[in-house]
Amino acid sequence: MRTASVRLRATLAATLVVALALVVVTLVLAFSLRGTLFHNASAAATQKALTAAATTTSLGVVEAVPAQRALLDPDVAFFTPGEAPPAWLSAADDYAMAQVVVEAPQGGETVIVGRASLDVADDALRTLTQVLLPGVPLLLFVVAGMTWFAVGRSLRPVAAIRGKMADITASDLHQRVPVPESGDEIAALAMTVNSTLDRLESAVEQHKRFVADAAHELRSPIATLRARLELTAPPGLAEEALADVDRLQTLAGDLLLLARLDAGEPLRTSEVDLGQVAAETALRWCERVTLDIEPDVVVSGVRGHLERLVANLVSNAVRHAASEVVVRVRATPEGLASLEVLDDGPGIPVESREAVFDRFTRLDEARARDAGGAGLGLSIAREIAVLHGGTLVAGDGGFFAAFPLQTFAGKR
Repeated sequence: MRTASVRLRATLAATLVVALALVVVTLVLAFSLRGTLFHNASAAATQKALTAAATTTSLGVVEAVPAQRALLDPDVAFFTPGEAPPAWLSAADDYAMAQVVVEAPQGGETVIVGRASLDVADDALRTLTQVLLPGVPLLLFVVAGMTWFAVGRSLRPVAAIRGKMADITASDLHQRVPVPESGDEIAALAMTVNSTLDRLESAVEQHKRFVADAAHELRSPIATLRARLELTAPPGLAEEALADVDRLQTLAGDLLLLARLDAGEPLRTSEVDLGQVAAETALRWCERVTLDIEPDVVVSGVRGHLERLVANLVSNAVRHAASEVVVRVRATPEGLASLEVLDDGPGIPVESREAVFDRFTRLDEARARDAGGAGLGLSIAREIAVLHGGTLVAGDGGFFAAFPLQTFAGKR
């Protein structure tokens, strides 16, 4: 029941309530009808006995022989306390009985017994049972069907709201859920959701403006500081200061890129040759990179983002490689574009292969912080891979990324 739909739970609840009500009503009806019918039969038997008593007394036949008295009515019996009662008194289960004691003028008593058949009561109860046995299940079936239909119709706007909410992402917060014209609680829910989306869209827009302003405000003073150090600082001091500026500039760029990725800005994609991007970017970072590039491995994406992904993976591999870094791009039979960046370094422990993608995570804490990155490169690479509908994982020997392969006529 916990995982059942609201529609199913409402249908079961309504059917159960109606079933309990019908059981109670049926029992009350059956017992009431039985009591009324048996009371009527008893009243009829009593009336027969009283009528026979009045008739026999007025006619003076109370002292007649039992055989003669019994001829007055087949459902009336006369006998004195010393006489044997009539045989039909033994069939008391089929009749309602009533008796009257009449005193004879010369003394003594005569017992007058009247009876009324219970066949009418039994037939009525049998008819009631024959009607209720098929009628109650049929009524429950109708109740369940009507409840299922009514609840489904009522919840149809909820399904529309849920479907629209599933389609809304950070890049299209302008969309709104449909508001039904029913004016009920579901309409109020839809209006509340739209109000929340309004506030969320406003917050995201403010965040995007903040990112753009921060990018401008950070880059300008860093660039100015770099220029002044290059022009005026002593050589030794300038070299150290410029290294710090480079680190600060890289960190600011990484943070701003992550902010833009988190904001869900829509991608302006195009067809990109992943092998060409990987080769050019890898060679810019290190000339001793070994390339294994398959031609015409085309994906849909943003070239700048893919260059950043390759640069982050290659720079990480160069820092940890003993002597060799390999960049491999190929198309897989599964319709994916595979990118592998491998090195002959110590590798990443199995238990840490997921943690390396967390922000500001550096597994080699013992080394000097300025010898490596700030722990954002791999996180940015994975964000870019996911944003392009791909994956990025760490494995034996390096990192493995996969993207949907772009297909078109004449190509794979």
